[in-house]
Amino acid sequence: MAGDGNPGMRTSVNIPEGLLAEFDRVWREQDLENRSRAVREAMEEYVERHSRLAAMDGDVVALVGFDYRHADVIRDLHAVQHTFQDVILNTSHTHQGEWCLESLFCRGPAERVRDLTYRLRDFDAVRRVKVMVIRDEAAEPHGHG
Repeated sequence: MAGDGNPGMRTSVNIPEGLLAEFDRVWREQDLENRSRAVREAMEEYVERHSRLAAMDGDVVALVGFDYRHADVIRDLHAVQHTFQDVILNTSHTHQGEWCLESLFCRGPAERVRDLTYRLRDFDAVRRVKVMVIRDEAAEPHGHG
């Protein structure tokens, strides 16, 4: 981790030009020291987020949101959703040009929600997959009103 006394290791990655330009704009606006610092912070956030997903246990209620190119992957996504219909309660879908945004409202064993999330990430045409755990089995239910 950053600040652990390790001088680090140099590496290279291929990043789309537009994404790199946006990344550079953002870290500069935040007055970070350099791109390396921004990349380290982004990697730490990525590790934390995915570690949290891997640690989910018991029954959960979650929202899984993802965006994708409709024509490239729709049949595969429908197959995945049918495979996980035991945890998908409801879906919402909207179009934005050639891209679609989909949200899956899920309830069930954390392992199934995690597997669904990982399966969605398998497709090149799926750009981002985000999970928000709304409640796990330790949470107390509440009423509205």
